[in-house]
Amino acid sequence: MTHYFSEKQTSELRLMKINIQLKSGSFELYSGSGVFSKKKLDKGTEVLLNYVIIKDEWNVLDLGCGIGVVGIAIKKLYPETQLTLTDINMRAIKLTKMNAKLHNLEMKIFQSDLFKKIKEKFDTILTNPPQTAGKDVCFKIIEDSSEFLKKDGILQLVARHNKGGKTLSEKMESVFGNVDTVAKKSGYRLYISKKI
Repeated sequence: MTHYFSEKQTSELRLMKINIQLKSGSFELYSGSGVFSKKKLDKGTEVLLNYVIIKDEWNVLDLGCGIGVVGIAIKKLYPETQLTLTDINMRAIKLTKMNAKLHNLEMKIFQSDLFKKIKEKFDTILTNPPQTAGKDVCFKIIEDSSEFLKKDGILQLVARHNKGGKTLSEKMESVFGNVDTVAKKSGYRLYISKKI
């Protein structure tokens, strides 16, 4: 059986369009079978997008981008940002490229297993980590993020606090020496750590 965090999907792609509703407005995206939250915007991503800290002209990494919801929403709001979107799931990357084209947005989009193909440093890394993939994967995201952030860069991670998020926030504290909770909604929290 393949998961949304598997590299290759074995199911046939059944393409659909979904509507994404945010505080900043709504837009349509292509979605399909074999990707995370294929039928609607998941609560964690909604919390991340409604409370994310971004400045125009920042270099932003959307790690585990799925169908590109986060990157596309940010690029629409902050057109001067430099966006890089990656995911291990090749189908998710295909859909992200379709969605960038649908909205006529210029972004770097490529398949990568976590940070393996990433060569630059970022002002912020955004992630809704695949908690179902296990704690080791989530811990690796937090540990490796430190290497790919500029000085004063921030890791922004959303998770369900009572379903492992507390442990992830403690890991962020141990790796970065700081962690703040900037939002709490629907059981999810947006945690932020700064590279000092």
